[in-house]
Amino acid sequence: MGTVGAGADETAGERRQLINVAYRLLGSVTEAEDAVQDAYARWYGLSRSRQEEIRSPGAWLSTVTSRICLDLLGSARARRERYVGAWLPEPLPDRTEWDHTGGADTTGPADPADRIVLDESVSMAFLVVLESMTPAERVAFVLHDVFRYPFAEIAGVLGRTPAACKQLAASARRRVSAERAPVPASNRADVVRHVKEAWETKDIAALVGLLDPAAVMTADGGGMAGAALRPVEGGARIAQYMVAIADRAPGLELLERSVNGVPGLVAQRAGVVMTVAAFDVSDGRVTRIWAVRNPEKLRAWARED
Repeated sequence: MGTVGAGADETAGERRQLINVAYRLLGSVTEAEDAVQDAYARWYGLSRSRQEEIRSPGAWLSTVTSRICLDLLGSARARRERYVGAWLPEPLPDRTEWDHTGGADTTGPADPADRIVLDESVSMAFLVVLESMTPAERVAFVLHDVFRYPFAEIAGVLGRTPAACKQLAASARRRVSAERAPVPASNRADVVRHVKEAWETKDIAALVGLLDPAAVMTADGGGMAGAALRPVEGGARIAQYMVAIADRAPGLELLERSVNGVPGLVAQRAGVVMTVAAFDVSDGRVTRIWAVRNPEKLRAWARED
């Protein structure tokens, strides 16, 4: 690998990869961008001679970004204990759905959300499982299983031996494997569409039929938007809750949208996105609903109009 003098463009070209890593580690576009900005600030704060000693600027930036995320994950637990209600990861739109120019402009700076590759590793169900891991497990698992970093490099991030990092990833993997296999997008889209239609017509019976009896709805308002502070459990209770929301929000428009790469729903009023809902589906029924209402987490959806 060459020095920075031989490949100065490498640092600029790493930003997309770093934001993808940081978002999966943190579950927040804003925090991911801040972490990457911090890593770049540290790089440019190095002396020229120190930069030239680093044979792979990209690897250096990856290590520093991951360490910053690890620190943030440690402090996030305390912050989330003070959070009003449930905390959910920040939902991401599919750029093609709100970019009316026909695609991303790759010649200029892009919004951080535009750089995140939407695949199964950013589905809301997957991110919620990541939230159940310890910070060290999450870093080891995401870096190795999602991005294929070798354990020798991960050891440098976590300050542990490669063998210990391998054990952390294995522990995290067991958490993930306990979840059901992903449902094909086409099947999920059909179920979500039926939920939308039943919700619009306030058909409680239809909603109950579409929801698993043991379904759980979790809402994130962050104290900035009305939301149930605790998960709503049971298909019948969720159906009643959804209809009650519709009754209290005249003029609410439901739109089928990709949420973190899979079919979801967006509720907007007068062109303003109020709620983004992601769904988990099994055997033709909704088993989980994650509804994000905190406006600070919906900034990436502002272009929806």
